[in-house]
Amino acid sequence: MEGVYAVAKKERRRTRGGSPYLALELVDPSGRIEARVWSDVELLDSRFGEGDAVRVLGRVERFRDRLQLEVRSLEAAEEADPASFAPAMRRDAAELDGFLEFLAAEISHPGLRATVARFIEDEALRTALRGLPAAETHHAYAGGLLEHTVGVATLCREAAQLHPRLRSDLVLAAALLHDVGRSAELERGPTFRATEEGRLLGHIHLGLRLVEERAAALETEVRAELLHAIAVHHDMRGARTAEASVLYHANQLDATAATRPVE
Repeated sequence: MEGVYAVAKKERRRTRGGSPYLALELVDPSGRIEARVWSDVELLDSRFGEGDAVRVLGRVERFRDRLQLEVRSLEAAEEADPASFAPAMRRDAAELDGFLEFLAAEISHPGLRATVARFIEDEALRTALRGLPAAETHHAYAGGLLEHTVGVATLCREAAQLHPRLRSDLVLAAALLHDVGRSAELERGPTFRATEEGRLLGHIHLGLRLVEERAAALETEVRAELLHAIAVHHDMRGARTAEASVLYHANQLDATAATRPVE
């Protein structure tokens, strides 16, 4: 095969015999594939860096039941924009944007509705939702963050309709905002590297900070419950409210449904 791809990951390693090789992850909008450079390592290593676009010639083989590219030649593709090679979602972004706005409009509590609106109307955040992944392990492509946010919020909305005891406005607002910290944690593709703040603080801490900044007008109790649900959406044992527990399970369900192989 021959083509132009972006280098999402690049590591210099050594074989058991001590010989150097390059372990790469190459990406384009259709997905990603692992690649290895076994020969001319010193020469090829100097030609490109992580995040660059490269022109590659190689042979695809199967290794441990996964496809892997053995690189024969490689050179920088300076005319190409690496960001355009980030893996992309298959769903229509405009349709997902519409779902996002519909779900935000379902919130009737004035304070929660206003808080969510501050994010929904923020064009920088909307751009991040369309351009970032939800995580490294699920929805790991540009726009995955938007797709995952809509998926989790939809599951929470359905759960609230099935169980009227749940405070639907609270669980829906928490679902729409649970991953806003990704916008400060990650850089745009193709590498989706963590920012310095993201590496040190993580998306939950960064998200809580963003929500606190924009939820100052919320009643103290409601703000605390909203922040709590966001804070524990990866921590089942930490959930102290039914809404926080529902958000945790909706988050897990959407991630699992997007990644678990179907027989």
